[in-house]
Amino acid sequence: MSNTPSFRIALSCSLLVAAAGAGVAGCGAPDGHPLSARPYDAAGQVGFTGLAEDREVPLDKPLAITARDDDARITDVTAVDEAGRHLAGELSADGRGWRSTGAPAAGARYTVRVATENGDGAPGLRTMTFRTAPARKLLKVEFGPEAGTYGVGQPLTATLSAPVKTKEGRAAIERALRVDSTPEVTGSWHWVDDEKLHFRPKEYWPAGASVTLTSTLGGAHIGGGLYGAPTEPLKIDIGDRVEAVADASTHEMVVRRNGEVINTIPVTTGKPGFETRNGVKVVLEKQPFVRMRSTTVGIAAGSSESYDLPVHYATRVTWSGEYVHAAPWSVGSQGYANVSHGCVGMSTSNAAWFFENFRRGDIVEVVNSQGEDMTPFGNGFGEWNMTWDRWQQGSAVRADTGRAGPARLNPLPR
Repeated sequence: MSNTPSFRIALSCSLLVAAAGAGVAGCGAPDGHPLSARPYDAAGQVGFTGLAEDREVPLDKPLAITARDDDARITDVTAVDEAGRHLAGELSADGRGWRSTGAPAAGARYTVRVATENGDGAPGLRTMTFRTAPARKLLKVEFGPEAGTYGVGQPLTATLSAPVKTKEGRAAIERALRVDSTPEVTGSWHWVDDEKLHFRPKEYWPAGASVTLTSTLGGAHIGGGLYGAPTEPLKIDIGDRVEAVADASTHEMVVRRNGEVINTIPVTTGKPGFETRNGVKVVLEKQPFVRMRSTTVGIAAGSSESYDLPVHYATRVTWSGEYVHAAPWSVGSQGYANVSHGCVGMSTSNAAWFFENFRRGDIVEVVNSQGEDMTPFGNGFGEWNMTWDRWQQGSAVRADTGRAGPARLNPLPR
């Protein structure tokens, strides 16, 4: 929306204030002044280039509005679609024309309000509607995870149906994806690659939070003739803050709920050559029974390190095969030595307890292992191993605006 103030209005206002004296607190229009009248119908004064009432218009043509009457000028133009999105535009300095500068949404109904004034300063108004053509190329967005209750480490994900590589396109997508949280938190999107972006708060989600992810991408222009498709909103709830820290040097796991220690478990982690990854991991899924075969992680069948085992109470933390699970065959080493092939092993009863008390999104951290560090992406949710500064650098909006601070989420209505 562009707004060029009227010279006649500004001049009249200053004269009224001067005449009224110090007792006048503001500017008003007395009876008989042109501004006191109801706006007249300016249909005869305004022309719309390439538009007709309630007719579909192409997406690649700018909207142009002109003042037909030599004794009239345009003072303001607003063009808003049903989703509340404004079409950007510029008003000429002489008030003789207005032209859109932004791309309209596809398949949208716009209402255009044109304010004018005649040679006497009387206000006029012209309103019309038009529809834009549907998009030929649509970008679909799939939100994750599915609706439900998750732990405090669960990120939000948005997966695109086509790659978006430009900074402008990525920024348009980020601005269209809204995260509302109660209680309010600070968070940011991070582009994992051209087709996927993740959202996380600066710190873990607060226990008991309600989080809603919505999109206003439907019809929005992304760039290169690509337009956003509508997406259903996603709502998730956050449970208690449940986190486990497995210390590979002491062979012990400490489990906390909302900051209070609720269990200490003897464990075994990865032995030399198969060390467990250090860092924060997020529970991905739980399986009551898994058959674990060494061939799935590149260990040849029949070799000295091969295995084929029935495993119960398996809580997965990486896609490459790290679990917290029952390991009855290594109970003698649990609490004393690291003898696994990378998983965190414990007794069957302890694994059953762990399985019962942990859900997707809960935190499992491994410390003091000689293994590699957990990667942020590609092997589960490792984003909590990135500093907040580095995380923000993956936001196209932050890069586009140069904003140093994080985005603050809006609280949900109560």
